[in-house]
Amino acid sequence: MHYVTNVDYLSGYKLKLRFEDNSVKVVDLEPHLDGSIFEPLKNPDYFRKVTVNPDIDTIVWPNNADFAPEFLYEIGQE
Repeated sequence: MHYVTNVDYLSGYKLKLRFEDNSVKVVDLEPHLDGSIFEPLKNPDYFRKVTVNPDIDTIVWPNNADFAPEFLYEIGQE
């Protein structure tokens, strides 16, 4: 099982993520912002408010939207 240890905003809907195995991957979440919980993330200023929540080992936003770390690892580009 993978988990996120660090996140950096890049541009648009792209984030640079570091995982527990020290791999670094870039994820583009634009095509994955479906559903009401992700609607606020379509605002670039809100999207930038992403943080890592160590309690659940993944990235989150102030409205508690999150993505499973395994999904992020799978779609990430090295």
